[in-house]
Amino acid sequence: MAERPRFELGVDPQPEDIDELGHVNNAVYVRWIQDIAVAHWRAVARAEDVDRYVWVVTRHEIDYRRATKLGERLIARTWVGEPAGARFDRFVEFVGEDGNVRVSARTVWALVELATMRPMRIQPEIAAPFLG
Repeated sequence: MAERPRFELGVDPQPEDIDELGHVNNAVYVRWIQDIAVAHWRAVARAEDVDRYVWVVTRHEIDYRRATKLGERLIARTWVGEPAGARFDRFVEFVGEDGNVRVSARTVWALVELATMRPMRIQPEIAAPFLG
């Protein structure tokens, strides 16, 4: 697979993200995965596609590698794989300021047409901004 363009956002854990173990709760990373995926879509997709389609998660695979504590800034980085029918694999990493990957994920997203609420094959013009 060719190298894909990366999309990045800074993430600053908030007190409500911290669990009783003193680190970012695993469920918070799921929310952040959704947040960066949506931000990536809105940042690079054509306006007419953002208005017409929405992405829904069909699968998450998440590896929690290191704990993140309050006050530790992360960089969330995402890119996509090859489109397959209505689905795209999406990859996400959360990297600490020390350069260590804290969490990595592979998620599968399906493109849904808002008017019908049905999955829609990913057309080349929809995929192009993500493929580089």
